[in-house]
Amino acid sequence: MSALDIDKATQEALAYLQRLVRFDTTNPPGNELPCAKWIAEVFEREGIQATVLEPAPGRGSVVARIPGKGGKRPLLLLSHLDVVPAAAEDWEHDPFGAEIVDGEVWGRGTLDTKNLTATWMVLFLSVRRLGLSLDRDLIFAATADEEMGGTWGVQWLLENRPELVDCEYVLNEGGGMAFELGGRTFFTYQTAEKGICWVKLTAHGTAGHASIPHADNPVVHLAEAIRRLGTSRLPVHVCESFRLFVERLAAGLPEELGRVVRMVLDEETAETALAALKDEGQADRLRAMSRNTASPTRLEASDKVNVIPQKAVAEVDCRILPGQTPEDLLRELREVLGLQGTPDEKIEIEFTRTSPPTESPPDTELSRAIERALARHAPGAGLVPYLVPGGTDSRFFRPRGVVAYGFSPTLPEADVRTVHGKNERLPIRSLEFSVKVLWDVILDVAR
Repeated sequence: MSALDIDKATQEALAYLQRLVRFDTTNPPGNELPCAKWIAEVFEREGIQATVLEPAPGRGSVVARIPGKGGKRPLLLLSHLDVVPAAAEDWEHDPFGAEIVDGEVWGRGTLDTKNLTATWMVLFLSVRRLGLSLDRDLIFAATADEEMGGTWGVQWLLENRPELVDCEYVLNEGGGMAFELGGRTFFTYQTAEKGICWVKLTAHGTAGHASIPHADNPVVHLAEAIRRLGTSRLPVHVCESFRLFVERLAAGLPEELGRVVRMVLDEETAETALAALKDEGQADRLRAMSRNTASPTRLEASDKVNVIPQKAVAEVDCRILPGQTPEDLLRELREVLGLQGTPDEKIEIEFTRTSPPTESPPDTELSRAIERALARHAPGAGLVPYLVPGGTDSRFFRPRGVVAYGFSPTLPEADVRTVHGKNERLPIRSLEFSVKVLWDVILDVAR
């Protein structure tokens, strides 16, 4: 691997991260444009032309390219500039202050994903400064609007300027988190994510004065439907990414623990295995990786406390696994809710938004480069493919035949529970680790 001064690169990445966090790109409204322009200025000072795009007022993305020899198709280094809201009164330090406290940099976006933007910036610039000749073009893209669905970011780019990000491989957020099990450290790389199926449940009934209760109250009908959703689990479905996640995880564990982990692949034994883990949070995540899910999130009923409404509505965030369709989910929901399709049924199900699940092949030149880099910098650690229950911008690339992985390597001491929560922060040691590992990955797969 070409020599990179890791200490110097880490300090540069840290400075970039602090500057990025201080741009308030809370979405909504986003306002990523000033941040995108600043990145373009950094690149252009070093002779790299950058394209800033503003598809809607204030919504900004930036794309830059270092040409290679053309022997292979490009590698895209992707991240997003927008962040979710942060209530300053709930934080121990200013969420947009980027303060360094006890070896950690605090702020919204330090884990999701301005840390990755900063890392890509310094590595992209290092390729230029060292005059490296790569077989692939190297593309940098920091985009808008990921946190609200990508409409003004990656989706817009692919629909309007696809030539800017045409590539063979994407490295993005969504994986790279480290966890420990059975005395061993494992790192994830995200190969798949669930699809969105947002559902509206409408309960119908008879309106009336609330002082005279009756049996056809739609709020009661809806409450029973929500109770059923909350106390039922949809069937197990094993997609390729989850199967390999479990098998590779089990293979790296002591024999008995590995046997228990493999039990999650079988619906008959899955709950026994999850109980044996004695970690309810981890069990919930594994359930979400192996089943379609339905989470009620919003309710709407009467406008007045003394009126029984004619209808009551619940919005339900449903996610479907690779290999599953909205029709498959609908069958499962109808079974849970006891709906037979008869005219007198009180509950109506309607899809309000759908997007398909996506999955990349887990064994590629890029995955092998990740494995080799981890072997150098985290010897003894395992690498497992990972299915994200939520979504990332990688989902826009996979249907186009692009292999997209989520891999932003993070050491175990980084508290990933603070992503989208309060007191989000990143250990500087973890930033250094990311710089080292991703530098090796880039050079391995691009030369």
